[in-house]
Amino acid sequence: MSTAPITDEDAVPVTGMPPVSVFMTVRNEERDLAECVRRILAQDYAGEIEVVVAVGPSEDRTREIADELAAAYPSVTVVDNPTGLTPHGLNAAIAAARHDFLVRADGHALFPPDYLTRVVGALMDTGAANVGGRMSPKGTTAFGRAVARTMSSRFGIGGAAFHTGGEPGPQLTVYLGAFRRSALEKVGGYDEHFVRAQDWELNHRLREAGEQIWFLPDVAVTYHPRETWKTFATQQYRTGGWRRRVIRQHPDTASVRYLAPPAAVVASGLGLITGLVGLATTPWLLAGFALPVAYLTGVAVASAWEGRDLDTAARIRLPVAMVTMHGAWGLGFLFS
Repeated sequence: MSTAPITDEDAVPVTGMPPVSVFMTVRNEERDLAECVRRILAQDYAGEIEVVVAVGPSEDRTREIADELAAAYPSVTVVDNPTGLTPHGLNAAIAAARHDFLVRADGHALFPPDYLTRVVGALMDTGAANVGGRMSPKGTTAFGRAVARTMSSRFGIGGAAFHTGGEPGPQLTVYLGAFRRSALEKVGGYDEHFVRAQDWELNHRLREAGEQIWFLPDVAVTYHPRETWKTFATQQYRTGGWRRRVIRQHPDTASVRYLAPPAAVVASGLGLITGLVGLATTPWLLAGFALPVAYLTGVAVASAWEGRDLDTAARIRLPVAMVTMHGAWGLGFLFS
């Protein structure tokens, strides 16, 4: 088959669906990479599927597993991502991809069987530049299950549709996404300055260019979240920091959702300091304790409601996961 890109206008009459390139960048994804790729290749999709994996320097067997997959499946291609950074790897994978319908995957995300059919079909039906669905977090440890619930809770992560659901149609962003190559080329692909938050920033530029981002709420991709407190806190700290960089470059994207965590950190911190000072000096300053107490009370109430169907071990850890998300994200935003 020719390696020249297939344009949106080319007919694909044999199957009725165009060939698609699924692209991803991975680093330290030994646990999930093989299952991720095999699920992609097993898609219920009536068209050719190519998988391009950009591999960064890893501390586990990620590269070995990627090479084994490429040896076992002719439709899998492995490319290098020497920087190990996400936007660089995504751009490298896109450059190596052969087709003009491009679907982003993640090494720790698992597609449902009809995912490609749904998102590529919607690209063709709507004319959108990017189509995607919801992130469906699934933890395996007690803390991981608490993190998963936090990442799908309006109180935990906010009201973004790709986290909490909504109506089908135009949205600011979606999880992962399926793209038209022409739209990505129009805006220059992923901005390699943004080590994190590159998805949101790309979708912002697509919308500024007059393109549409289309959300499918009933299409859910399983996501394996961080399973330990340290890795989750580190992830959220870095994400908060990069969100501030996005706002610095695109000031019009600031919103209550992104400003709430740093505001909670500042208010709770000032209240705690004021209350502690009051213990040693002026009694009326003890009123400062009301701010952190009010926040923690809100977390406790939200956790009791959001975690009512969780197992006991995860339910106990849910308030910790919520405070960790808000606190680490907020601190990252403030000190980026």
